Amino acid sequence: MTKIIVSGIIVIAAYLLGSIPTGYLAGKYFKGIDIREYGSGSTGATNVLRTLGKGIAIAVLLIDLLKGAIAVALVNLIYTVSSTEIVSISWQPWLIIAAGLAALLGHSKSIFLNFTGGKSVATSLGVLLVMNPLVALGTLGSFLIVLALSRIVSLSSISGAIAVNLLMIFLKQPVPYILFAALAGIYVIVRHRSNISRILAGTEPKIGQKLQQEET
Repeated sequence: MTKIIVSGIIVIAAYLLGSIPTGYLAGKYFKGIDIREYGSGSTGATNVLRTLGKGIAIAVLLIDLLKGAIAVALVNLIYTVSSTEIVSISWQPWLIIAAGLAALLGHSKSIFLNFTGGKSVATSLGVLLVMNPLVALGTLGSFLIVLALSRIVSLSSISGAIAVNLLMIFLKQPVPYILFAALAGIYVIVRHRSNISRILAGTEPKIGQKLQQEET
């Protein structure tokens, strides 16, 4: 029973951590606006870039990344400092992916913003950095290559969501990690469904451009 309670507390903490609305708070603090009313309506770094500028977007990106990293690091910390088996060691990989997914869900469905939020890309990368830095760097590399070629952030994010699954399998990661990559990848792609429609229609903005509906 204690293991279940501790695991539940960790997952809830990861969700609340992910729910911290970085982009929303940045909009309110720096411009006095609700960023959800601008651009794509997302609180993520890409919409912050279009609405608030590069410097603020970088800060939001890093904090959103840290939310995912801390959520997973919290699980590892529990196992490191615990002198007894509060949570069975066999649960650790599964608790890691539960905390990681909870952080992703919190970022995109924040309890502080009536369950709205961002696309969970940066938070996913933060989770991966603690889970497996090599996979995280490979995923980031895929993102940056597609971004350099297309200058479309959403397309780069979708490419990263696909690449992470290939990397997990190629590097023979544990089953829980492969499952995380599959679930997180699908979730990120689903969160980008409106972007996919615009990509297919040729109307998805590149870096530095605004959405067409903003301009009309």
